[in-house]
Amino acid sequence: MILLLGATGYIGQAFKKELEARGWKHRAISRTEADYSRFTPLMELLRSVRPSFVVNAAGFTGKPNVDACEQQKTETLQGNTLFPQTLSHACAATNTPWGHVSSGCVYSGAKVRENGAARIERDLAQPALMALLARDRSKFEGFTESDAPNFSFRQPPCSFYSGSKALGEEAIAGVGQSFIWRLRIPFDELDNGRNYLSKIQRYAKVYNNVNSLSHRGDFVRACLDLWERRAPFGTYNVTNPGFVTTRQVVERLEKILRTGRAFEYWADDAEFYRVAAQTPRSNCILDTRKLLEAGVKMRPVEEALDEALKRWVPEGKARPAAA
Repeated sequence: MILLLGATGYIGQAFKKELEARGWKHRAISRTEADYSRFTPLMELLRSVRPSFVVNAAGFTGKPNVDACEQQKTETLQGNTLFPQTLSHACAATNTPWGHVSSGCVYSGAKVRENGAARIERDLAQPALMALLARDRSKFEGFTESDAPNFSFRQPPCSFYSGSKALGEEAIAGVGQSFIWRLRIPFDELDNGRNYLSKIQRYAKVYNNVNSLSHRGDFVRACLDLWERRAPFGTYNVTNPGFVTTRQVVERLEKILRTGRAFEYWADDAEFYRVAAQTPRSNCILDTRKLLEAGVKMRPVEEALDEALKRWVPEGKARPAAA
């Protein structure tokens, strides 16, 4: 039986749906049912339920976005650093394997390979890099799981949210039997305030950059596949292979949804951070070869984006019944 924590959240809901679709016996625990944020109640829960695996989709993201974490630092640290650490030790003490939803936001930029050498560029929005990307995408490589986070408290500047997620990974690394699943900018066909495609459509202006993305359904399926295949424990970048610019996503929105809207872009980073954002944003490319080597394949990001937009369900409308 699988124990699911954080089942009411955006990613937790997707885990619950997938567990039900697979017919896997599971139990979703809410904080009102058991205060699993504290060690003693958590240990009692694990000993009582005796799950074969624990999925931790709980965390603190801030609403409406990560800027809120700058004013709610205690809650952010509790949800993203201290709780995973508590859970890791409780699972280790009960010999319970588990998986933790982390984030690719612990990185900024990508590796750029030219003249036989690779260098890390933290800001991919630079005009020269955008021009290079347009000429030759093969020169851009993602961060692997062995690369140390470069958008963290140890490698500032970073957002408080990203710093707390990186610190959370440090706190649980090597403790017991665990997966660290790195999610990156989730999206799917369902209009939602947490959906990247919804956010772009609601922004007054769009911030153009380069990113890896995770289709929400593909992400949870890949995470559960790792457990089902009994892949080696450790950290995995769980994103759809490839990367896209915000402009490419907007082009797909205009072509497939035909909103008729003329999207406007921030002139540059300076304008974006002066007017629209309170804290630095992570924009990065992640390497997914480790996931593939474990036998778990996700579809390319362009394919996932197109499918989501073709099946788009505006907020408040019922999802079409399956044929």
